[in-house]
Amino acid sequence: QVQLVESGGGLVQAGGSLRLSCAASGRTFSSYFMGWFRQAPGKERQFVAAIRGITYYADSVKGRFTISGDNAKNTLYLQMNSLKPEDTAVYYCAAQSLYRGSYSSVAPYDYWGQGTQVTVSS
Repeated sequence: QVQLVESGGGLVQAGGSLRLSCAASGRTFSSYFMGWFRQAPGKERQFVAAIRGITYYADSVKGRFTISGDNAKNTLYLQMNSLKPEDTAVYYCAAQSLYRGSYSSVAPYDYWGQGTQVTVSS
């Protein structure tokens, strides 16, 4: 099993940057398929980015967000630049213990963090 704890959210003006962190405990996080999702009020949870060697991004964040991992620290990151008001959401870190054919769907992910709020003001 793995436990995930996100941090780094906050309030930022449009055009600004934030870096989210996801600290993993338990099994070594490098053995998992890791992802970031977000959920805005009244909307479904949506894919943002994923990584296991190769990185994957939602079209809406491509070129602005960067997912990365530090195996030594067992920590996943999401660097978010050029933030827009529509990026406002709770951001969740997730781990998929066995790749089930999709990195962008919610269902295949076994473990989730508690989420961290990101608010972008216009």
